[in-house]
Amino acid sequence: MQRSRVTVTVRPQVLEAAEQEVVAGRASSLSAWVDQAMEEKARREELAGLLAAMRAENGPATDEEDAWARRALGL
Repeated sequence: MQRSRVTVTVRPQVLEAAEQEVVAGRASSLSAWVDQAMEEKARREELAGLLAAMRAENGPATDEEDAWARRALGL
């Protein structure tokens, strides 16, 4: 898989949390942690868009349906 090098600026506490994940062995590297975080953010945005489209097509959900969908989609 091809990778692209980028430069990012993050808050110190975010960097520290990522570094701790690497030290604990839950991420193979800082780059891997950031890649996974970016992928997860993109997935959540895609799922939020899907939910918005479903609402537009089917009308507003009940509070119970909305709560269930948010849990199911991890939003």
